[in-house]
Formats: sequence, C-alpha cells, structure tokens
Amino acid sequence: MLKTAILVDGGFYRKRAKYLWGNKSPEDRAKELAAYCRAHLNGKNSNPSMQLYRILYYDCPPISKKVFHPLIGRTVDFGKSELYSWTIDFFEEIKKKRKFALRLGRLSEIRTSYALDSDATKKLLKGTKSVEDLEERDFTLSIEQKGVDMKIGLDIASLAYKRQVDQIILISGDSDFVPAAKLARREGIDFLLDPMWANIKDDLFEHIDGLYSPWKKSQEEENC
Repeated sequence: MLKTAILVDGGFYRKRAKYLWGNKSPEDRAKELAAYCRAHLNGKNSNPSMQLYRILYYDCPPISKKVFHPLIGRTVDFGKSELYSWTIDFFEEIKKKRKFALRLGRLSEIRTSYALDSDATKKLLKGTKSVEDLEERDFTLSIEQKGVDMKIGLDIASLAYKRQVDQIILISGDSDFVPAAKLARREGIDFLLDPMWANIKDDLFEHIDGLYSPWKKSQEEENC
C-alpha cells in the first residue's frame, strides 16, 4: 500500500470553512475537518491503493492578551472572548481524532494591535466614509504567527527525505510553500495542493503535481 500524509494549514482551513460552510461548534468543525481530509482518500478521484499515514494540523494558540481598541477607547481581553474558548475546545477535539497530530506555533506578543481594514481605509481616502462613521467591524486585529510555516516546511522535507510517505496533500493557499513542494517532488513524492477553491498564485501551479478540492462549495451538512 502507498501512504499519504495530509498537511493542513489550520488558519487557512478555519477561514475558508467558515466562509464556505458557516459557523459551527468546535466538535462539528473538527468532525467536518476529519471528513474533509478523508474525502481525499475516499473520493471519486482518489487512488484505491493509498492509505492514510497521518493528518498533520498546524495552527497557533488563540490570543489571550489584552489589546487596546482605538475606536471604542478601551482594552479588549481576548482571554475571556468566545473565540478563545472556541479555539481551545476545537484543538481538544482535534487531539481526540484518530490519525491526527496537532502542530502548534505561537503568536507574536509584540506586534498585536487593531488596524483599519482595507475597505474602510479606501472609503476614508475617497471621502465616502468619515471618521465619525467608523464602526468596530471596520477594524481588524493585526497579529503575526510564528513557527507555523516553518513547521510545515520542515515536516514536508522530513517526510520526503525519510520516504515515510509516497504522497503529500497540502490544504493551503500560500505560495510560501513552493520551495518545500519543489523539494518533495525532487525526492519523488506526489505533491497535491488543495486550496479549497481559493485563487492561488501562478507559481504554485508550476511546482505541484495536481490541484484538487474534494467537496463542492455547497457541501451539504449530511456529508460532514
């Protein structure tokens, strides 16, 4: 039997899954993730000789610090937020899943702040929106992940050099993984990319062996 490793860029997956299939509880989102990954091996385009080696999920712990919001003029305690508790519960659900491995990076504690999003900035500059019209939703939290991309790249290299798998499926839309994909292919690994229907840069097409997302955008709840 040939072995397949599925690597999931967690921040990317959570954002796309929420956009495509809406909000879900931590338990349901984890079930959805497991089903989505296994659809790569059980779908109509899958190779029946492939078996799952492991699903590696990469993410960062949720922010727990207090951050000053410039519009409302007060500090927001993210350690008491719904997002914090949801993410912690989601990670716990992932740990319970068979064949899953959780790989955590960290968040930068220095460059965390609120910033105007691009749409609000454009409207301010065009004069179609005034400072008085700004709302909380016009601001996004600017936070930097540390170590996630490096962990993904190192694991791709390790899997390829040690010949632990014959195929790697990466669920992501980030072109930063091009060097790792090139390395894996040079080592004879079949490298597939699943961007979950997001647009990807042209240089990614050149360095992968296939592009495939197993579910339709309107995936029904019953398939989760």
